[in-house]
Amino acid sequence: MKQKKARVEDALHATRAAVEEGILPGGGVALLRCQEVVSQCRGPAKKDEKVGVDIVLRALDAPLRQIADNCGIDGSVIADEVSGKPLTTGYNANSGEYVDMYKAGVIDPVKVVRTALANAASISGLMLTTEALVTNFDDEDKEKRSVEGAVR
Repeated sequence: MKQKKARVEDALHATRAAVEEGILPGGGVALLRCQEVVSQCRGPAKKDEKVGVDIVLRALDAPLRQIADNCGIDGSVIADEVSGKPLTTGYNANSGEYVDMYKAGVIDPVKVVRTALANAASISGLMLTTEALVTNFDDEDKEKRSVEGAVR
């Protein structure tokens, strides 16, 4: 019952966000389409800034790649395919087809995509200017989570 209530609340919040600022094609397509604009920043950027732009470009297609990877498909191939298609076309993970995301009902509220991108940029900037980072460390899966230079 709690899970159903949480889903209804999520849907309500998403609907309110969509009414406030509009909708975009979902499934990571909106972020993938941002790559074209971000790549224009690479030209005038300095050496270190170009590395940062490249990281952002790679991160922008990560949601789409992850959705495809979760379906057992190579996400990089799907991202390349989608980038060559019309603006609202994306990969529908349920049907395994390339579809117009609006017509398929796969949408994201603009507010959600915008705030996620802004928060990611903010945290990234904070991490770049931080001398040390503290995080929770679970004793299980020590080998998976080991980081070179980490102190316990």
